[in-house]
Amino acid sequence: MDSLGLLSELVALDTVSGEAAPQRRAMDSIVSLVLSRAPQAKVESDLTGNHPWALITNEAAPSAARLLFACHVDTVPVGTVSDWEFDPYAAQVDGELFLGRGTSDMKAGLVAATAAVVDAFERGVPVALLLTSDEEIGSLGAVRSADAVANLEVGAVIVPEATGNRINLGHRGALWLEVSVKGKAAHGSTPQRGTNAVLKLLDVVDRARRELPLSSDAFLGAETWNLGLVGGGSAPNIVPDNARAVIDHRTVGDGADLLAWWRAQPEVDSVETSIHLGGVRTDASDPWLATLPIPVATEPVSYFTDASVLAAAAPGAPVVIWGPGTPSLMHAANESVKVSELDDAIAAYGAVAAAWPTVD
Repeated sequence: MDSLGLLSELVALDTVSGEAAPQRRAMDSIVSLVLSRAPQAKVESDLTGNHPWALITNEAAPSAARLLFACHVDTVPVGTVSDWEFDPYAAQVDGELFLGRGTSDMKAGLVAATAAVVDAFERGVPVALLLTSDEEIGSLGAVRSADAVANLEVGAVIVPEATGNRINLGHRGALWLEVSVKGKAAHGSTPQRGTNAVLKLLDVVDRARRELPLSSDAFLGAETWNLGLVGGGSAPNIVPDNARAVIDHRTVGDGADLLAWWRAQPEVDSVETSIHLGGVRTDASDPWLATLPIPVATEPVSYFTDASVLAAAAPGAPVVIWGPGTPSLMHAANESVKVSELDDAIAAYGAVAAAWPTVD
């Protein structure tokens, strides 16, 4: 398989989260490639909805559990183009680096997984490839695919996110909350006649810095919160009658205590959940891990992935986050991936797939 050619094709597509059409085109490219090499492959998909997905399987060993590679095709926006030293969508090689948005997160991993799956299909090994959309904004495509994954006999899951080809066993969950506060409008020259919603929100945020019930876990680490978005008011000379904040919690539990805390604050009018994904923990003693060609890291990754959805859809199957790419370049300007890391991932995934059992 022409791995660099496929990566170039994928990176040249602006598959930003929330835009379904280019994400569908990326999935179509992968599906077409797999079917050209393995015409008997089975494709289950929803490529017409706002959050498309596709699940590609083969007919080999129908009673055997499958090794599932799960890849999202979307990327974050490029941000300020002037911060880039090259065209984010040029999809070009510069020395040892392949340049462009999405190279590390996670189109190089997608290419490596595709290569392994194509090879496994040709060998008659029971594997599967899941393509999802809108992972960056809450694993929305993975959520839509969950029933199809649940109906598949899954023995293990590889999520090829950027880890520098290190194997990680989990990550914290994510709980994003939109906190709304109401006030009373008045003329800016007579603020005493109104109730300033922005100031009320500031009081809540200041209290959160001291009182939020943040937990910790021996493996996943400490819970965190980030005040990511703040807005309110309509003009400088009007007392704002509304204010809102979006809070990004990274959780080790179910987030119930955090949600309850925000809802209990006297200034808060409403709290809405936009993302609620559970944490992921794979038992380090799982026997499949001992067969992998790379030692397992002792710490989780810092970001969330589709593994939150997949671990719930395939309970009992070990899930690893493992792929080419540099974590610090994810979502950053001048994103790139080392060509050698892509090659190493292709070889390692191929070896793991080739060793996968074809019977129960």
